[in-house]
Amino acid sequence: MENNSSPSAKIWKRFKQNKMAFGGLLFILLLALMGILGYLITPDQTPMANTMHLQLSNKKPGRTFDFLIVSKKKNIKKVNFLERMLYGQEADFKSIPITAHRVEGNKVYVREYIGDDEQAEEAVYPFRGAEQRYQQTYWLGTDMYGRDLLSRLILGIRVSLSVGLMAVLLSLFIGVGLGALAGYFGGKTDAAISWFMNVIWSLPSLLLVIAISFALGKGFWQIFIAVGLSTWVDVARLVRGQVMALKEVEFVEAAKALGFSTSRTITRHILPNIAGPVLVVASANFAAAILLETGLSFLGFGAQPPMPSWGGMIKEHYGYIIMDAAYLAVLPGLAIMLTVYAFNLLAIGLRDAFDVKSQNISV
Repeated sequence: MENNSSPSAKIWKRFKQNKMAFGGLLFILLLALMGILGYLITPDQTPMANTMHLQLSNKKPGRTFDFLIVSKKKNIKKVNFLERMLYGQEADFKSIPITAHRVEGNKVYVREYIGDDEQAEEAVYPFRGAEQRYQQTYWLGTDMYGRDLLSRLILGIRVSLSVGLMAVLLSLFIGVGLGALAGYFGGKTDAAISWFMNVIWSLPSLLLVIAISFALGKGFWQIFIAVGLSTWVDVARLVRGQVMALKEVEFVEAAKALGFSTSRTITRHILPNIAGPVLVVASANFAAAILLETGLSFLGFGAQPPMPSWGGMIKEHYGYIIMDAAYLAVLPGLAIMLTVYAFNLLAIGLRDAFDVKSQNISV
């Protein structure tokens, strides 16, 4: 009974009553699970889902093709379960799409697929058994390079969520630290930190991230730092105001009177009481970080090819929007929209659950 009346239980109960926010949380957890499983659930399990069949460029969703394994690759290392989940397994064969085949003796005669309205000359390959031929269905079609779009969309989850997570952690580390110092000490410390915050605040986020990316270079890890360094000001401003309001409260004065150190007073007595507002702004920053990452990838500063990124996929295929293959850009755009919407719903749900505007400060 006591557990049900605890503050955390009450917050969770209020959060679950917001069906939209709870649905957003479930959607985020589903994305996270798909991102963790990664290559285990992708049709194309090669690294970066980068298996190209240029003959299959821009094929419609649901198309199924027959393939013939024409050669085996030597010295391909078989990875363990964990490595395959995280990094994929390099294919140990080379295959071609075919439209027809027949076996005569120890040879197989095939016609390679070169287009829906074209027919290739018959080619001959050594026959290695029935397993030499296989089928593959492209449930969401193929991209301009003939790669499986579904596999690349799933792997794109990792890029967006990992950039969002690392950027939020970095922004929390910087923002909470500077905001707490400014709010607690005040005076010249507050003036100096507030001046720095206002300078960063006045710069457009995208331009700031691009400038940092220029300084650090293009790449996946650089984007963590660039996005994180551009989103900490929101956290710092919030923490500064909350700490300024809390530092005069009785339990903080009691901590000072008992001789507790400044660091203990801030970390053990002040910061736990502002966890609600910080979580709300962190959820909103998660959505902002995903949008920044996709914008950078679209501009060529984010995850570099062939790493699958939703922003990069839009960049590669935005020209197809006015053609009959608009889904190549619409699907990653829809994934971005739904993910950002889910995080915004989560932020609203957390705001209502923590009752940020009128929360009671507890010791």
